[in-house]
Amino acid sequence: MPRRRPVVLLHGWTMRGSIFDHLVARLPSGFDCHAPDLPGHGAQAMVEPSLYASARTLADLLEAQDLRDVVLVGWSMGAAVVWQYIEQFGADRIAGLMTVDMSPKLGCNADWPHGLIDQGESDLTATTERMISDWRGMTEAIAITMSAQRDGAPGYSRQDALDQILANDPAKMIAMWEALVGMDMRELIGNLPCPLLASCGARSRVYPKSAAEWLAATAPRGRMHVFENSGHSPHLEEPEAFAKTLVEFAVSL
Repeated sequence: MPRRRPVVLLHGWTMRGSIFDHLVARLPSGFDCHAPDLPGHGAQAMVEPSLYASARTLADLLEAQDLRDVVLVGWSMGAAVVWQYIEQFGADRIAGLMTVDMSPKLGCNADWPHGLIDQGESDLTATTERMISDWRGMTEAIAITMSAQRDGAPGYSRQDALDQILANDPAKMIAMWEALVGMDMRELIGNLPCPLLASCGARSRVYPKSAAEWLAATAPRGRMHVFENSGHSPHLEEPEAFAKTLVEFAVSL
């Protein structure tokens, strides 16, 4: 029997691996799917989160299961985890990477307009301070911006998102947020050793489409896909289209 193609799906900040359950159910039986909880989240809630620890989680999974020729899917923070993994451990086990609505650098400036929408360095500092002083208020904003529609995605409402966000330890979420704010993976993207499919939602309220355009243009083997009816979470907002795009990408590798 031929070996099934391993697919590892890495969730976004404040979420957990089960966010991909509906997507996994739509993927062919020839895919061997894994969706781990990352440090600070879900089953790893007690683990101190960082990009390094998250990359180590991915490395441990690939090694423990002896997964090779892997297709990685990194949604938002999950993409940052993959980039950190490649920087630490290389890409020998990776067949290809699909990123979902993410930028290699969050803060915007005159020379870098592809970070979080309307978030310059001073804005990010203010956002962090608000998280520290009013986490509950910030969770509402996070839940609202996850999808193009304020009420959420089909099968995953804004209330579902809010409940998941509130299930986390705020201190650990803020620590992970600060790690993401401090990240700059632009140099890595220019030398990315595996094929990259940079995807985004055309209606994202988190990152501009130009972030995916930059990734696709900068990676040596980059390409781009836009989910026209989605915001930040196309795997939730357009699950059938997302599954089809992922399968086509995997088959092309």
